[in-house]
Amino acid sequence: QVQLVESGGGSVQAGGSLRLSCAASGNTDRPNYMGWFRQAPGKEREGVAAIATGGGRTYYADSVKGRFTISQDNAKNTVYLIMDSLKSEDTAMYYCAAARPAVPTFWLRNPSSYRTYWGQGTQVTVSS
Repeated sequence: QVQLVESGGGSVQAGGSLRLSCAASGNTDRPNYMGWFRQAPGKEREGVAAIATGGGRTYYADSVKGRFTISQDNAKNTVYLIMDSLKSEDTAMYYCAAARPAVPTFWLRNPSSYRTYWGQGTQVTVSS
């Protein structure tokens, strides 16, 4: 089992920045990818970004490329999502996730296709 705890959400004006953190514990050597997903009211959960825990290769949804950065501190078993130039459409509940996907880009689009561990979520609200 892997436990994930997010922090860092909040309210910000459009154009502002936020940093989300996700601390992992438990059997953390099993997932080889960590990621961030988000879900806005009335919408499906959307993959935002993923990072390989070994090597650090990153993947992003087109909607956040150039604005969001995913990074990790392996010594702390922590993954970060730095969100810049926030827009009102970024408003959502953000979830940290961990999995061992064969195809990480497919995982971002279809997280239910792999066994995925989820955090409890942290709310991000961007006001225009």
